Amino acid sequence: MILNTGSMDHIGRALGASALRQNVIANNIANVETPKFKRSEVRFEELLKQELNAYKSTFVGYRTDPRHLPIGGASGRGQVRPEIVTDHTTSMNNNENNVDIDYEMAQMAKNQIYYSTLIQNLNGQIQKLRTVINGKG
Repeated sequence: MILNTGSMDHIGRALGASALRQNVIANNIANVETPKFKRSEVRFEELLKQELNAYKSTFVGYRTDPRHLPIGGASGRGQVRPEIVTDHTTSMNNNENNVDIDYEMAQMAKNQIYYSTLIQNLNGQIQKLRTVINGKG
């Protein structure tokens, strides 16, 4: 399928991770007053980076001109999925809850910006494909 490119796959997985992160943050905020509740967070970007670094090719093609496309490099297309990690080591309040509402709100705003950036990137990729298909420049 024409939309099944490496970058589209990574953007799609990042969008899924961002949506999951939004739900986890919302859950943290909803439980800000719940005694003994421990906040969670989503790990994805560092896992994806590890996956990409693990699949770096040792083969590098010879380029006679810097304008030539590089041959080699990251070729991994594993299935790294976001994971939810709960922080059991800290407590913010006397009730052993560790949710800091200010931190959670900042994380939510950061995630919204991240999600919007991913959507813009995905739209740009689709627009490029549309241009190639239609042959208009």
